[in-house]
Amino acid sequence: MYYSTIGIITMFVLLIENYDILLFRTSGDNTKAWKVYRKFLFGVIFYLTTDILWGFLEQAKLTTALFIDTQVYYVAMGFGIVFWTQFAVTYLNEEGFFSRFLVFSGGAFFTAVVVMVIMNIFTPILFWIDEDTVYHPTPVRYTMLIVQIVLLVVLSLHTYHAIAGRSVTEKRRYRSIGAFGIIMSLFLTVQLWFPLLPLYSIAYMLGTCLLHTFVVNDEKEEYKRQIEKAFEREKQQFEELKNARILAYRDPLTGVKSKLAYAEAEERKDAEIKGKTTPPFAVAVFDINDLKLTNDKYGHEQGDKLIMRGCMLICTHFKHSPVFRIGGDEFVAVLEYDDYKNREKICSAFDSLMNAPIDPSQAIISMGISVYDEGQDMCFNDVFVRADRLMYERKSELKARAHMSPT
Repeated sequence: MYYSTIGIITMFVLLIENYDILLFRTSGDNTKAWKVYRKFLFGVIFYLTTDILWGFLEQAKLTTALFIDTQVYYVAMGFGIVFWTQFAVTYLNEEGFFSRFLVFSGGAFFTAVVVMVIMNIFTPILFWIDEDTVYHPTPVRYTMLIVQIVLLVVLSLHTYHAIAGRSVTEKRRYRSIGAFGIIMSLFLTVQLWFPLLPLYSIAYMLGTCLLHTFVVNDEKEEYKRQIEKAFEREKQQFEELKNARILAYRDPLTGVKSKLAYAEAEERKDAEIKGKTTPPFAVAVFDINDLKLTNDKYGHEQGDKLIMRGCMLICTHFKHSPVFRIGGDEFVAVLEYDDYKNREKICSAFDSLMNAPIDPSQAIISMGISVYDEGQDMCFNDVFVRADRLMYERKSELKARAHMSPT
């Protein structure tokens, strides 16, 4: 019974530690290698199942069932060797002649095992079981163990040789893969003298635990670090893009929305008009009078100050509406909700201020405003054009007023 108990313990340890790989939920870049390792683990599970059954059948003295299980046992052992060879070579990511030779050797060993198992049905070349249900291995069986040992040792030495030039993390993983082969070969060597001990299962348990600790977990941690670094890079890029967007959508002189922001706002309004989802709105167009004269007479620095004073007046009156600077001295406000409802009062106060400026340095701003007409306007620009025309009419009025004022 103790024989099967070792196999059962090994099975539970393997399933608990490697459930994520068995379900293929690995985290890492070496996906191809882990697909092969998953096959290897299923090969180990296959082997452990036959090994566990072997202990029960041997104790129950079921000769025929024990013979069949032992046959399958050898095939399962071959599966483990061929998939381990494939995994080790795939993980090393080397495609040289010797790597291909090792993979071929693993496949050849498995093929030889299958052939001998079939032959053993007719002639006991691997083992036989007597009438008392006693297992008797043959010299060929020992030869097969020696071949496994040699193959595992050579593969481990090849892994250690591949360490040169690798990073510290890769070296640790490669040493662990090499150590797996050494552990297996040592236990198989002992089994040459003690064939009825469950040493193969113990070796699998120690080896897979070693791999899980120093290879699987190591890759998970590295993958986690890579994800965190990628997240930090994306976060930084997002902040840079956000800042760039803020700069692109904000007028650098006045701080109000830029011409690019206005173009996007116009597109949104057109979509709302087309979908008949837009709330009532009005468009106010502004132009600062005599900016060119100020620039020519006092310089562009004074012209910029004039633009900023004018922008401040617009934002003060239309404080609930988005204001856009669409040209050197041109601004647009889109009135909705509160400002739309109070547009007559707001515009009257604004025009009154322009008619009788309190401060001589105050910017004089021409304004035209037009309300969206659902039955007439097909797009936002239709409203803008009317407001723009009214703005120029107001501009002419203010200039005429200025000329009539006493100097």
